[in-house]
Amino acid sequence: MSVMRFTGVNSREAMRQVRAVLGDDALILANRPTEEGVEILAMADDAVGSLSDAAQLPSKASNSTPQEPPTPTQEAQVAAGTAEPTADLQAMSAQLLSEMQDMRALLAREQARRQPETDCAGRLRRILREAGFTHDFARALVTGLPHELERATAEDERPLAWLQRRLASRLRVGEEEAAFFEAPGILALVGPTGVGKTTTTAKLAARYVEQHGADRVALVTTDSFRIGAHEQLRIYAELLGIPMVALDSDQPVDSLATRLMGRRWVIIDTVGMSQRDQRVVEQIAQLQDGRVRVQMVLLLNAASQPETLDEVVRRYRNAAEAAGARLDRCLLTKQDEACRLAPALETVIRHDLTLCFVSHGQRVPEDLSLPDAASLSARALATRSPLAEEANAKSPDSPPAGTPLLGQGRRLAASLTRLRRRLPGFGALEAMWDLTAASADTQSQQLLSLLEPPASATRAAGLLWAPRRTGGGTDWRLPHAPLDAEGLPGLPLLLQHHQPADELACLERHLLPLGGATAPFQLFPTLPTAAIRERLASRGAPWLAKAQPASRVVHQGEPYPLNRLAPLARRAGTLSARLRGRPVALSLSCLSVTLPPAKRAEASREEPLEAWHARLHDEESGRPLGQRFWLAPAGKADALPSLLLAALQGEGLTPLTRQAMSQLAEWLPSGTRAELTLSLGAGIAALATHLEHARDEEAMDLRAELLGLLGSRRRRRDTALLQALLQLFATREAIRHIQASGGMA
Repeated sequence: MSVMRFTGVNSREAMRQVRAVLGDDALILANRPTEEGVEILAMADDAVGSLSDAAQLPSKASNSTPQEPPTPTQEAQVAAGTAEPTADLQAMSAQLLSEMQDMRALLAREQARRQPETDCAGRLRRILREAGFTHDFARALVTGLPHELERATAEDERPLAWLQRRLASRLRVGEEEAAFFEAPGILALVGPTGVGKTTTTAKLAARYVEQHGADRVALVTTDSFRIGAHEQLRIYAELLGIPMVALDSDQPVDSLATRLMGRRWVIIDTVGMSQRDQRVVEQIAQLQDGRVRVQMVLLLNAASQPETLDEVVRRYRNAAEAAGARLDRCLLTKQDEACRLAPALETVIRHDLTLCFVSHGQRVPEDLSLPDAASLSARALATRSPLAEEANAKSPDSPPAGTPLLGQGRRLAASLTRLRRRLPGFGALEAMWDLTAASADTQSQQLLSLLEPPASATRAAGLLWAPRRTGGGTDWRLPHAPLDAEGLPGLPLLLQHHQPADELACLERHLLPLGGATAPFQLFPTLPTAAIRERLASRGAPWLAKAQPASRVVHQGEPYPLNRLAPLARRAGTLSARLRGRPVALSLSCLSVTLPPAKRAEASREEPLEAWHARLHDEESGRPLGQRFWLAPAGKADALPSLLLAALQGEGLTPLTRQAMSQLAEWLPSGTRAELTLSLGAGIAALATHLEHARDEEAMDLRAELLGLLGSRRRRRDTALLQALLQLFATREAIRHIQASGGMA
């Protein structure tokens, strides 16, 4: 039996017996005093599993087979009490075992919950929590962690750099200082008591005087509660040489019109009130009661508690909405006094406020600066304190916010802004989408101008030629794609039916006007004609042409298909790339060849070429993924690896374009012209290809941002990026329609 009973005159004697029989690791199940002394129930540690199985056998047996009636002999033994009461002991042992297993499971779950997270996302969430951000905010911010960083080690600096960029991208900062002071009007600084409104009023007025002079600005105070409040602001006004007037609580702002005539910019220093004071509503109503609309900026104390900051924003915003005004701008004060910036930054981000200035001292006007999102994010993450065990285990809810946490609208706007900044032609792609709602004649008239490269676009480093045949099952031909120095597609694309029908004329159109010391490289879907090859050789332009395994070339005077020559090629290194959304490894080799006589007859001389061969393997599993063949001019080996990568990257354009056009056919209006649909589908596919293969940090952040719009991971990253971009455009259009409907209402 697994459970054993030991009795002794005292506990020490009973425990001695337990250790002698079961060892030091024995499990004590129960103990109780008896007439003989002390009784202990114990079992060996390694017998827990076997006892659990044994405890289940009686119940299973009773459910599976009928019980036979006891024999008279058995009844006599039970009645006589000759058998030891093992049934009671087994029942008690089973109950104790069940309770012990539940306790072990509970302890294991508690230990796992309290144990620090060791994966990259968990480490980043802990960094945010140690910096002072709430659990919900940290979880939402780290949700968009790029796939490339998921397995990063603790020593890798890239995740923290990404986290700083991610936090900075969520912080909306104001325009340049000159633009802030350029627009005329009345500006009121509002906020709770002691936040620094009077000093900030003086700082802003001094900055304005420095830029525009003292004859165009005036100060107004409504603070008649604090002793000496008027005098403090009057001293600042006298030092700056500007007028200062007082506004009583029962006076509208319009009553100062005659006294402030000719002043282009007026700053109102309001009386400080607790956010819980009901007079806040009256104060905001007084500012907005006149004919002239008063712009408001909310001052937030960077040293305040997060709950206080959240309440200040909510109360003052509610008061502004009650008065029919908006309160979307803020100014952060007392940054120099704040131990942590995380609560203040999270409040600004959660409530979608625009941070105009940051105040970090008492000096006027030196201690006032424009906010730098990157430096504020870095400082917020640099100030960290270890979490208490309870805080690490607990997941507190964030305080309620006026807008959804890191809402879809903010993410959409951030993605659009980054795409416009990265690709100058992205704006034309947006205009094409908007053009689908216009008439067919308007589409034809405006599409040509949208297909012209923007003035801000840089010169293309190369050109990816599309096949002249139509796509499988369609009546369209893929556009040619301009490429940058990294072999990534750019915008806008070149529709084939807008180009000269003769390939040499098309080459002249895109090669000669570019000029410069370096001619752009050319990537062909098949071997170009002899005339094109001669023209490229005269310009010294590198080129690469895709070839089939059965394509015949001449090696050492004998014609061979390329796949027969692959074993003879010399090794030329390895490359890493992405194909069909997965990382692949290329094992390269090359061999000197010439064209067979039938092809060489087109040229005036024998033309040496290089045949390139690549074996593709999945980088993770090592599974072979096929092979590729290319032909290139001899003597260009240094430039070939980058061309090979660009050619492999371009293979995804055709299937992505086909997928995009199929989706657009369902989404776009029925009257959309075919060439507009083609331009949109191929452009979005080129954009997805660009982001899929770009290796810089900005592209990594953009990929994570776009894939976050889908809300789930997908196996094929290229198709996921395409779907995310299509969803981005569709959501953008929906928001525009909602805004238009609200405007009409």
